[in-house]
Amino acid sequence: MKQNAAHSLFTAIVEASFGAIGIRSEDGHIRELVYLPASFDEKAAVDAVSERAALQVERYLGDPDFRFDLPLAPIGTDFQNKVWQAIAEIPRGEVLTYGDIARRVKSAPRAVGQACGANWYPLVIPCHRVTAANGLGGFSHYDDETSFHVGVKRWLLAHEKVEGYR
Repeated sequence: MKQNAAHSLFTAIVEASFGAIGIRSEDGHIRELVYLPASFDEKAAVDAVSERAALQVERYLGDPDFRFDLPLAPIGTDFQNKVWQAIAEIPRGEVLTYGDIARRVKSAPRAVGQACGANWYPLVIPCHRVTAANGLGGFSHYDDETSFHVGVKRWLLAHEKVEGYR
């Protein structure tokens, strides 16, 4: 069994094709979802809300049309929440650009990108559905085409049957 010192930070870890998804819960709310590399082993949920989240993550990984229903801890600035709400409205199988979201929230594409990178609830708030005007764009504050996180974004878009971003 591979072990990572950060393993104990999570209240559950779900295996995924690209690695894993770490879940952190606190006081009956989900506090964070994190994309993790394959060096993290699965971890059984330690509480009811983590178990609920793990089951929902597994359902999404099996069916990209699955819709999350989780108690998310309130977090983020008013602006981030406005951006995250706009992102949450993007249907599965579609993408919008940072500029598209910026126009909806009356801001700038760079500010939208920063809010996307600060998203504590990826998958639930599907920031992978936001791309650059001329290609894939970055993901989780990473923009190197060969980075783990950009690879996760590619996998998620392929999983949701979005063409052109492999």
